[in-house]
Amino acid sequence: MELVYTGKTKNVYALESGNYLLKFKDDCTGKDGVFDPGENSVGLTIEGVGDVNLRMSIYFFEKINAAGIPTHYVSANLKDTTMEVLPAKCFGHGLEVICRYRAVGSFYRRYGEYIEEGAKLPAYVEMTFKNDAKGDPLVTKDALVDLGVMTAEQYDAIKAQTQQITKIVADDLAEKGLDMYDIKFEFGYDKNGNVMLIDEIASGNMRVYKDGKYIDPMTLSKLFFEK
Repeated sequence: MELVYTGKTKNVYALESGNYLLKFKDDCTGKDGVFDPGENSVGLTIEGVGDVNLRMSIYFFEKINAAGIPTHYVSANLKDTTMEVLPAKCFGHGLEVICRYRAVGSFYRRYGEYIEEGAKLPAYVEMTFKNDAKGDPLVTKDALVDLGVMTAEQYDAIKAQTQQITKIVADDLAEKGLDMYDIKFEFGYDKNGNVMLIDEIASGNMRVYKDGKYIDPMTLSKLFFEK
């Protein structure tokens, strides 16, 4: 295997088959030793976090694949904390796609004069460029198309798939008495330009509440896998 990328929470290796291998790590983003999925640098190491992030990713990728929605997921090895994935190119220098069911976080900070905090949203989708220095700026469909980052058809496919995937995740959490407020995804595309869900689906990528109280990602992971 050839190491091709060292990430904050995962390393990426090239396989002879042409696929890639993601190695999940126990490193977490945070600040001053406190776990914070919104931070842009590694702040601490939590034993077992890589394992639980992989387990949740496997669980949802298999559900999403079964629903006929394209993803990069091929298989996983829990013993080695690795996931084999199909090759995919990212959009631009990296793009995050957020689906919001409630007006919280940065959405409420931007639009609070027009909506109450925590108000319901109709599976609202927004995209941001991954750029730490610029604070992950919002980007519109027109800008993405005009800048040559993606086609209008690719944008529409990402939006539709994001809403479908979010419903799968939210419905599953609801069965466990958990209420999802928003979730963050990453998409890429194959050699033919077809979009697919990439990266991971873990507790650190979603904002979840139980009985009106926010559940931190580590607690969420434990609740999710409770028998």
